[in-house]
Amino acid sequence: MIEIAISVVRRTLIGALLLGAVTCIQAQTDTAAAKPNLAPTPTQSPNEPVSTFILSDTLHYDEANKVSLFTGKVTMTRGLLTLSSDRLEMREDAAGNQFGIATVNGGHKVVIHQKRPENFEIVEGQGLRAEYDGAKSQFDLIGQAIVTRFICGKPIDTIHGDRVRYNEKSGTYEAQGGPNSSAVGGRVRSLIEPKAKVEAAMAECRQTKQWDRIQPPAS
Repeated sequence: MIEIAISVVRRTLIGALLLGAVTCIQAQTDTAAAKPNLAPTPTQSPNEPVSTFILSDTLHYDEANKVSLFTGKVTMTRGLLTLSSDRLEMREDAAGNQFGIATVNGGHKVVIHQKRPENFEIVEGQGLRAEYDGAKSQFDLIGQAIVTRFICGKPIDTIHGDRVRYNEKSGTYEAQGGPNSSAVGGRVRSLIEPKAKVEAAMAECRQTKQWDRIQPPAS
């Protein structure tokens, strides 16, 4: 098992899950039976440099083409962001924009989590494939796609589709239906809870002051 630490400047919200600038790589062979603690999750300002930790069975890095390929039980942790997949390919163009593709083997899904402490939120995305476009600051979940926003562990907004796109800069969602939609009949299905339920969930977290211990239901 290989553990990689990559120092980068935070560029994206959820898109940052799929890639980091490969500026510093430290590889270690993991011979211990216990799983390491990948990274702490301190509160950070948007422009504060953070470290990206990637745990995988294999790594192939092509310095000339700026492409890194991680395979085998891939787990990436970057600040408050985490991604799980079977394969993760990251590349960088000449302008410094970064792009990533995460995929899984049969019977599994790419899973993305992001904590947003300022809003007591956890955003969870699932799909058979995830793609990130750093130039546009957006990611796509493709095939059986689901994106859910939790507040204090309670689901608030849920979108089902064949493809769900989230843009970090604008904070907007787009969804498309299709033959591989997670909704019945290949449609797009959206569930949005009323404002009163959102406010009640936030009030509960303020009262308990333990929102970070309240996780969404296991996928």
